[in-house]
Amino acid sequence: MFRRQRFGDVIARQLELFRREQADLFLEIDAAEAKYDHADRTEAEELYGDYQDLVEAGTEILADLRDHYASSLGEQAAEQYEAEFNDAVRRDLPRFSLEIENR
Repeated sequence: MFRRQRFGDVIARQLELFRREQADLFLEIDAAEAKYDHADRTEAEELYGDYQDLVEAGTEILADLRDHYASSLGEQAAEQYEAEFNDAVRRDLPRFSLEIENR
């Protein structure tokens, strides 16, 4: 059964704000990924590490945003919000989703 997400509008605005405020980070991630994709075998591991570091930085920013808002909610509402936020990141920003639940 389809159910409306309680925090869908808030999360959509938060993710849009993240995209705008972190536009430079998105460019850096894209550039790092392109370098990795075109690297020879001897450079690939280090370049992938650089890419991962940037993705982790973005994931940390998202987790901080999520946790800050969740702290303003009651326990039950915070759990629902966090689950909805993590789902939205998985759906809309998949490169940041791998570790979002662990932060």
